[in-house]
Amino acid sequence: MSAREQLLSVLAEKSFRLGQFKLSSGGTSDYYVDCRTTTLDAVGSRLTGEVFWDEIRSRGWRPQAIGGLTLGADPIVSAVAVVSGEVNGFLVRKAEKQHGTGQRIEGFHEKGARVVIVDDVCTTGASTVQAIEAAREFGFKIAGVMCLVEREEAGGRANVEKAAAPAPFISIFTANDVRREHLRARDKSVPAVFAVSAVCEVCGRPASANNPRNLCPAHQL
Repeated sequence: MSAREQLLSVLAEKSFRLGQFKLSSGGTSDYYVDCRTTTLDAVGSRLTGEVFWDEIRSRGWRPQAIGGLTLGADPIVSAVAVVSGEVNGFLVRKAEKQHGTGQRIEGFHEKGARVVIVDDVCTTGASTVQAIEAAREFGFKIAGVMCLVEREEAGGRANVEKAAAPAPFISIFTANDVRREHLRARDKSVPAVFAVSAVCEVCGRPASANNPRNLCPAHQL
């Protein structure tokens, strides 16, 4: 499996939950994605760094640094910095601190530098937009904007694209990608149990599985 496929599998296992959830945006949803259980996982962190770095290189953005709004972006920033061995990291505070230097940008400081803004989940895009605005206000030039999982709702993409323009916005996965992988893995883990003998729905030969359909070995592929 590629690093991207492995990362999707980890997200589906560790970060995706079905149920009734209230979102930070104020809405409700029948699923929840907590990317931090993946990006703070030992294996998940490495995979996150590899996948983001591969995407950044493939797009030719050549950033000097990568950063985003704390807290969701923090583990992604660290993972990419470590995996790349050349891209620095910075974090954007939600508000300027009231002591010390009073700065909002922590870490890499070089005005005019090309940077990539990252986030873990994009719903309304509010946290990503905050990071974009703070980075530009500081003096960074934004080469691209990325999120790990895009929920494809609440106008998130449109909000981020408007704020990021002319820089592009891309997502590694959509929430539907993660949902499909979660359901596929869940169904695969349920053993086949027959109360009565069954035949394959496709060819009529003896079935060896009945979840979700009665199928013979040849037609389970």
